[in-house]
Amino acid sequence: MKRPIELSDISRYRGELMGLAMLFVMLFHVWMPRSNPMYGLVRCGNVGVDMFLLLSGVGLWFSWTKNPSPRHFFKRRLMRLYPAWLVMASLFYIPNYLNTPGGGYSPDVANLVANILVGWSFWRVDDLTFWFVPAIMALYLIAPAYMKLIIRHPAYRWMPALAMVLAVMVQYYPPVHHAVGHLEIFFSRIPIFLIGINLGSWVKQKRTLEGQAVWLVLAAFVMSLMMCVEFEESWRGRFPLFIERMVYIPLTVSIVLLLDLLLGKTPAFVRRKLAFVGTISLELYLIHIQFVLKYVTPYKLGYCLTALVMIAVSLVLAWLLHKVVDKVVR
Repeated sequence: MKRPIELSDISRYRGELMGLAMLFVMLFHVWMPRSNPMYGLVRCGNVGVDMFLLLSGVGLWFSWTKNPSPRHFFKRRLMRLYPAWLVMASLFYIPNYLNTPGGGYSPDVANLVANILVGWSFWRVDDLTFWFVPAIMALYLIAPAYMKLIIRHPAYRWMPALAMVLAVMVQYYPPVHHAVGHLEIFFSRIPIFLIGINLGSWVKQKRTLEGQAVWLVLAAFVMSLMMCVEFEESWRGRFPLFIERMVYIPLTVSIVLLLDLLLGKTPAFVRRKLAFVGTISLELYLIHIQFVLKYVTPYKLGYCLTALVMIAVSLVLAWLLHKVVDKVVR
């Protein structure tokens, strides 16, 4: 391949990539029997979370370097994330508190309020209902400090390597494991988020990789995908999950780079549809499991039909939520 790989395509197709990441996650959440030949591959759709974190990191770098004001930074994040979160968190946690013996995830009113405000039960008892939102809130809090640090001292761009060691400590170092071991799903995703921020500077500078690097990217994709499929098909439940999430790191980076090449040759109308999905990805995440898939699954329609119905209904509801929230915020 003679044409260089343009890292600026990550920004150019960021909306489309987020749309694909959200679709991967939605397909991952639909139940499939282990006997299905596609089981391992579908289970790898969980990498959509890591794609979203990588792309979020890239976007944060653009935002921060354009206006390095903590007040402006947090206001933008708050206005995009919080209104939709408050609506959907209230719709889930209030009925859960009223209809579940013992209050469900909210044993008292104080916990109920904390769940609605910041998803407190994720940090308290590893409640995975909407885990990504409180997790990304926490990552947003550390992002400005990290970006200031690497601008002043570029050597600290190696922090993702320490974050990987931290993920190992969360699993195996007793003091850390006892304190936050139940939050493995969060700590094992910190490295890819920091890598996204690091990558953001290269994307903004419009750096390129020589065309021959595509073979390295393909090797990273094939090797990491093979390992993740093997984990899911043969080793699920027999190894600490953070190990697979470490393999997700090269898988995520290689998928994003390869998808950029494909999106450059994709018809414009398809890219517009994917970008639309990316625009409402937050709302889709909040809606698709608890408010759609939960009610479609009992009909036992099979994997493909269940996925299609869930995606179609979720798109409509997410678009409505997005429009209403956007109108109120404006």
